[in-house]
Amino acid sequence: AGGAAVLTGGRPVDEPGYAYANTLLRVAGDRFVAAPEVMQTEAFGTVNLIVVAKDVDQLVEIAAHMEGNLTGCLYSHSRGEDDAVYDQVAPVLRTKVGRLLNDKMPTGVAVVPSMNHGGPYPATGHPGFTAVGIPAAMLRFGALYCYDNVRPHRLPPELNDKNPTESMWRFIDRAWTQADVD
Repeated sequence: AGGAAVLTGGRPVDEPGYAYANTLLRVAGDRFVAAPEVMQTEAFGTVNLIVVAKDVDQLVEIAAHMEGNLTGCLYSHSRGEDDAVYDQVAPVLRTKVGRLLNDKMPTGVAVVPSMNHGGPYPATGHPGFTAVGIPAAMLRFGALYCYDNVRPHRLPPELNDKNPTESMWRFIDRAWTQADVD
């Protein structure tokens, strides 16, 4: 496990369809940053790695060393008490994931125009490909970002209810519009 501690699992099991028990690993942030490629080696099966950061600076450094992933989840205080931390971590994580979620698990994707199911390499072979999302599946060379359950004050201006330019076309509720969202 490259120096990560096995918290549970990590052993062969004799059950139909399974080779190893569900495995949970834990590693200190320093060790992760020292060997990110080892810590992110793909494992087939249910293997999860908890990386423990000593402070916010190290959390940002850990995020910067992450490989591309389909999703990234940030959990934060509902009253915004940790917005300063969020504001440091989210921009770095945003470059590493195809879908940034706030305060929820990535349980699946909806087949809607705003959805992306892809991410930076190695999550997908090319970050512009997506199996869902219209016309995102065809627009292969744009930066595909998906914000899921993100509070309005954290969204880019283009995604707020008020159209920031009053002339920008946006695809909302299956229709192109320049209007603000009610």
